[in-house]
Amino acid sequence: MKLHTLPEIKGSTHRHKVLGRGRGSGHGKTSGRGHKGMKARSGGGHRPGFEGGQMPLYRRLPHRGFKNVNRIEYAVINLRDIEDLKGKTVDLASLKAERIIRKNVELLKILGTGEITRAVTVSAHRFSDSAKKKIEAAGGKVVELAVAAAE
Repeated sequence: MKLHTLPEIKGSTHRHKVLGRGRGSGHGKTSGRGHKGMKARSGGGHRPGFEGGQMPLYRRLPHRGFKNVNRIEYAVINLRDIEDLKGKTVDLASLKAERIIRKNVELLKILGTGEITRAVTVSAHRFSDSAKKKIEAAGGKVVELAVAAAE
């Protein structure tokens, strides 16, 4: 079904309200805006969050911390997760294919939690010191990728 094939249902379309065309129209003089006040003026109304002069909620609640705009987000994998994988190489593409990390992840960091017992070539953007030592002790290879190229 497409939008242009939908039938027009009776009562679904309305005439637009004709304003300011004399008292006989029913929408003359003040054009349905009442008398005076902020909403009667052109451009009248208030911003979202305005509470009539009362201290607004977003100012009454405490705000803590800040968001670092320069933060670099890494997908984090532990050695115990790599131990469970089959294959001789582990990299961003293989982890995405196995659905261990999300598709939109761009940077990968390997942490040293767990043990690895087989020789594996691991390509990632960052490694913890313990992860590097454990991979190399098991006869594996560590390939550190450049971070700037992945961003």
